[in-house]
Amino acid sequence: MKIYQKALRKIISVIAFLIPILASAQFKVVGYIRSKASVVSDLKKIDLSKITHLNIAFINPDTTGNFKDFPELDSVILLAHKANVKVLMSCGGGSRQAYYAKLLADDNRAKVVRNFLSFVKRYKLDGIDVDIEGDDIDDNYEKFVVELKQPLLKSKKLLTAALAYPTRNKITDKALQQFDFINAMAYDKTGPWRPTNPGQHAPISYATDHLNYWTKERGPANLPASKVVLGVPFYGYGFGSLPLADRTYKEMSWDTIIKKFPDSINVDEVVLPNEGGTIYYNGKATIKVKTELALKEAGGIMIWQLMHDSFDENSLLKVINDTVKQAEKRIK
Repeated sequence: MKIYQKALRKIISVIAFLIPILASAQFKVVGYIRSKASVVSDLKKIDLSKITHLNIAFINPDTTGNFKDFPELDSVILLAHKANVKVLMSCGGGSRQAYYAKLLADDNRAKVVRNFLSFVKRYKLDGIDVDIEGDDIDDNYEKFVVELKQPLLKSKKLLTAALAYPTRNKITDKALQQFDFINAMAYDKTGPWRPTNPGQHAPISYATDHLNYWTKERGPANLPASKVVLGVPFYGYGFGSLPLADRTYKEMSWDTIIKKFPDSINVDEVVLPNEGGTIYYNGKATIKVKTELALKEAGGIMIWQLMHDSFDENSLLKVINDTVKQAEKRIK
C-alpha cells in the first residue's frame, strides 16, 4: 500500500509539472539576435533546432517613417524557415528612440503602420516584435499595436512585445490583449548605470516577480500564462574598481565570462579580489532553474541575446534545450 501511495504521489507531481506544457501548443524558445557585422554569418553559428522564434534586433524605420533595404534578410528567412523557426522584426530597442513619438502620433501613425506591414510582406517575415521601452512608451503605444494587430492577424502573422518591469504600468490592458505573447525582460534590475547599486541583475526572484505580475496581477483575462515568455540574460555586469575602466568587464558576454573564468560556469558571480570588483551573471545552474520555472509557470523562455552564447559544451542555449527535452520525455 505504501509503495502504491508513493508511486501515486510521484505520478501526481509529474502531472502537475507537465500541465502548463500540455496546456500550451508549443513551449517557445525565443532568441534575439543582434549582429555587429553579418547577421547571416552569425546565424550560421547558432543551432536553430534549439529555438522556435528568432527576433532580429533591431529593425527600425528612419525618422521619416520609411525602412531601408535589408539585403541579408532574405537569406536569414531562408535559413530560419528551413529549420521551422519563425522570424520577427524587432523594432525599438533599449536605447532611446525618441523620434518614435513623432512617428506614432495621430497624423503619422497610419503611414508608419502601412510601412511596417509592407516590410513584413516584402521579406516574408512571420511578424513584428514591439520592443519600444522606457520613455518611448507614450499614449500612442496602445494605438500603434491596436492598428498593427488586425492586418497582421488577417495575414496570419504574429504580434509580440518585449516588456520591462519598471514600465509595466505603462502597458494598458487593451495593448496587452493585442499580443500573441510577450517577452518579459527579467534582467537589468541593476547595471553599470547604477554603480552605487551593485548586485545580481537577474536573480531568480526577479524572474518570479515578472511571472507573478504578468500571469496573476495582469492575467489571466488579459494574458494567460501560455502567452508569457520568461527572459534570461546571456551576459553579465561588473561592479567595483574593476581592472576595466575598460568596458569589457562592465558588460561581459557568457562566452567571455567562461573563457576568462572557466571554473565559474555553475555559479552566478565572479569576485576579483586583487582588482576589487565582482561580475554578476546567470550560470548554467541558474539558467536550468529558470527554464524549469518557465516550463511550470509560463509559455516559453526568451534569450537576450544569442550571439553572447559560447557555442560549445557550455552553451546556455544547450542548457535550455536539454531541460526542455527532459520535460518532453516525462510526457512520453
